[in-house]
Amino acid sequence: MVVSVNPEPSHNEFSLLLNSTIDELNAHAKKAPKKIEQLRGNKLEPYVQAVMTDLAVGSKFENSIELIGGQKFPDIIAKKYYGIEVKTTTQNHWKTTGNSVLESTRVDDVERIFMLFGKLGSPIEFRSRAYEECLSEVVVTHSPRYLIDMNLEKGKTIFDKINISYDTLRKEQNPIKPITDYYKSKLKPGQDLWWIDQEESKSSNLVINIWNNLSIEERQIVKNRAMAYFPELFSNRSDKFVRLAIWLVTREAVVCPNVRDIFTAGGKGDYLINGEFHTNIPRIFLNLFDNLNSVINTLHETSAVELTEYWNQKTSEKRKISDWVDLVNKYSKTISAASHLNLKNMLTRLSIIQ
Repeated sequence: MVVSVNPEPSHNEFSLLLNSTIDELNAHAKKAPKKIEQLRGNKLEPYVQAVMTDLAVGSKFENSIELIGGQKFPDIIAKKYYGIEVKTTTQNHWKTTGNSVLESTRVDDVERIFMLFGKLGSPIEFRSRAYEECLSEVVVTHSPRYLIDMNLEKGKTIFDKINISYDTLRKEQNPIKPITDYYKSKLKPGQDLWWIDQEESKSSNLVINIWNNLSIEERQIVKNRAMAYFPELFSNRSDKFVRLAIWLVTREAVVCPNVRDIFTAGGKGDYLINGEFHTNIPRIFLNLFDNLNSVINTLHETSAVELTEYWNQKTSEKRKISDWVDLVNKYSKTISAASHLNLKNMLTRLSIIQ
């Protein structure tokens, strides 16, 4: 844990510099959106550093803006005191997984860190905020990491919840303990804390749950995501629930002993689509029809890159909805009980009229 006692340079002047940087980046986004849209991941860091360097001319921060890069935290420093952590998303939201709670790679002498967030999904926008003000929860990959929410309300940070300030926590000998103690205090019967020991690129909740402990609404939200991410659910493959079961544990932190039943229980039924009555529809398709809007929204909110990984098939932002429909239609043809259904036509009509 790196702790410093570096004397504080002008906070007001740095705030002006950071605000000017945000204004300049937003101006660039309006003037050349296609160029800015390409600054994904660590490509944005040198761009931000260059903008800040130009704006710092004539100020106390002139010639002090350094790009750190690599695996260090934060990405950019000014006067060896202030830090700027740069994050991006290609989606139209303000959340992402942040840095390790342990901060073992924190740059020496950096005392005050700010988040600079680039939302590169249309409309492109940049925001900045004090680092500790946008950390809502702790999630687990290979180690506990903060969850960033640039729209987080004041008083709702993880530090407010555990009643310890960010600076106090980061200087603790064991900063994980206050966090695990907090989550343990919130456990309900049937819940437990869990930890992923191996490297894992995706985050999960710190609390592991049993399917039956979820509310009806929470169950449906998870099922809707599953129908978007695992179109093989609509096939007769013997292993069609395997990836879903693993995903439930590693990504949703939910253990479900009877994964098959949550999608197929209930037999068959009928469905009216735009005045046309369809009969003998397997339950899994009825569930899909009833929640199609939410499934489509999930597809819209999930990047094509992530969907490509889920589907093991290349897709794009423009094609992802039609690609998903094609996949569901393809898999449905392997189910004899659905052979009388034209799923592609039905899904297309439902998605248009709803």
